[in-house]
Amino acid sequence: MRLAHVRQLLRTTPLVDGHNDLPWALREEKETPRDVEAYNLRRKTRGMTDIARLRKGQVGGQFWSVYIPGEIRDSGYARVQLEQIDIARRVIARYPDVFQPALTAADVRRAYARGRIGSLLGMEGGHAIENSLGALRAFYDLGVRYMTLTHNVTLDWADAAAGPPRHNGLSPFGHEVVREMNRLGMLVDLSHVSPAVMSQALSTTEAPVIFSHSSARAITGVPRNVPDSILARLPKNGGVVMVTFVPGFVSQKVADYSSALTAVRDSIARQFPNDNDAQFRTIAAWRQAHPAPVATIADVADHLDHIRRVAGAAHVGIGGDFDGITETVQGLEDVSKYPDLLAELVKRGWTDAELRGLVGENVLRVLARAEVVSARLRKERPASTKTIEQLDRRITP
Repeated sequence: MRLAHVRQLLRTTPLVDGHNDLPWALREEKETPRDVEAYNLRRKTRGMTDIARLRKGQVGGQFWSVYIPGEIRDSGYARVQLEQIDIARRVIARYPDVFQPALTAADVRRAYARGRIGSLLGMEGGHAIENSLGALRAFYDLGVRYMTLTHNVTLDWADAAAGPPRHNGLSPFGHEVVREMNRLGMLVDLSHVSPAVMSQALSTTEAPVIFSHSSARAITGVPRNVPDSILARLPKNGGVVMVTFVPGFVSQKVADYSSALTAVRDSIARQFPNDNDAQFRTIAAWRQAHPAPVATIADVADHLDHIRRVAGAAHVGIGGDFDGITETVQGLEDVSKYPDLLAELVKRGWTDAELRGLVGENVLRVLARAEVVSARLRKERPASTKTIEQLDRRITP
């Protein structure tokens, strides 16, 4: 009954997910890396995303993550970023009966009205711009509509949640990046950044922000999640936290188990240096004696409930992180499962209006507002020509 109700609701409201890593999964495919034709989405894939499961999940809009690792050290970040944008755009073009390119909130709604999945691009990690506002603008022109300020690596201008703090948040150039994103109409994504960056970006931005795939730190105390002090500022900003389905971010038991396993591995490595077989056997014995806990749909719903309570129902969304994770929440194994999560929320008393906001209306409001801010700022100021050398007093070799 609840599931039928949810499915009917999704026939009139687009479900817009904030983060799917299919382009990187396709790049990393072992047998046919980067081959968009070989990775046939009309069949069941080895990953978490294909057309049949997207349809079953009633997905109406998707930010496809064009993620690149912050640890790449070959010809530079920008080349790999261009390759990932190319992969994503080729995937969208290959299935015109399923996907429709989208650059605006109105584009997503038009695609949904035609029975297509409005497809936007989200860049995961400001390292891709290589400290260049010109590169930022070029990526926008290629269709990128959000940029996660950092991934796991602290940048020359912004601190990552998983990296060492070097700037106490954003450097002066980092603030300029946020201002230029506002002028362009590119959403500022605060997943992966330190709380100081979250706070300073909220103070600098003139447009609503997003967290494309994060959860609530009060429920699961890991650095990747959003503190209540930041959640409390979202109503004034207008932004949205798109709750993710990463087990270690939604279940404290899973997070604690992961920390314990890491400590055990480190201890065993010291105990049996240069003896891989002994290390493997000892870790396997520990894992057998300590079964891994499982994250559930109820855990994800707890995060949604908490953010609704602290920030309000207008400031919560969904960012599954499918195909960017190796373990899944029980009951949320792939892109077909969104209705099951919504049925759990119906059971918990979420209204239809709150559910419509959660699944898509909130993030589409944020995108539309960013477009309005951009139109104003483009009239008020030209493209920024500031450099990191000028603003952060860096001396180039």
